[in-house]
Amino acid sequence: MRPIESITDVIQTLDSIIEESLKTGDTLGYFAVLYQKVTIKVKEEIENNYFDDGLRMEKLDVVFAKRYIDAYFAWKKNRPITQSWEIAFTEASNNNLLVVQHLLLGMNAHINLDLGIAAAEISNNNNIADLEDDFKRINEILASMVDEVQQGLSSIWPFLRKLLLWLGQVDNMLVDFSMKIARDGAWKFAKEIATIEEAGWPETIKIRDKKVANKTLLITDPGKVIRLLFRIIRWTERGTVADKIQKLRR
Repeated sequence: MRPIESITDVIQTLDSIIEESLKTGDTLGYFAVLYQKVTIKVKEEIENNYFDDGLRMEKLDVVFAKRYIDAYFAWKKNRPITQSWEIAFTEASNNNLLVVQHLLLGMNAHINLDLGIAAAEISNNNNIADLEDDFKRINEILASMVDEVQQGLSSIWPFLRKLLLWLGQVDNMLVDFSMKIARDGAWKFAKEIATIEEAGWPETIKIRDKKVANKTLLITDPGKVIRLLFRIIRWTERGTVADKIQKLRR
């Protein structure tokens, strides 16, 4: 794996994960595509001076992305990773899951666990409150990607968007994990971990990791009715894994 020191390095590394997933038909490519789109958008907004401190936001983006990328490559080498990512990666082989469920598993681990850690890490001994406005802005970028994700999913299963609108709780599940709950929870966790000595981070992260990992049941087992509908959708999803990755990539 190439060293990752800039947001461009992140985008290129994500591209290599996507290309490998296309070759092997690995469902982990779904999240990599989504994440690359978000990262490209963040890069554009840094260049457009959208953030108060562009250099700090690039640093946050790199530290944040490396938690996912490092976990991905560690998983491929059978090395220990956080429980949240282990579940997300393990479920990649679950053929009963929809594309949206695979995306939510990645978003759960990365936003609910990794984002707060990355924010605290780049703050170091500085006042983490100084980061709050830009932290909210990066969450606004994440929020703006919801429609794009749903459009990509609709190209895989054309009636998905109508179903998401009809089943408000499914749509809310997507919004809650990617935006509302994650936004508030990640910032709260960032402030919590920033206030303790670094020696106490591993135990604090371990406790948080367990809570985040427990959330995965809401994604993989959302209840009988929703589970049945998801299976019907799964049977009608169009194309191979590689086809779906390409559609999400557009």
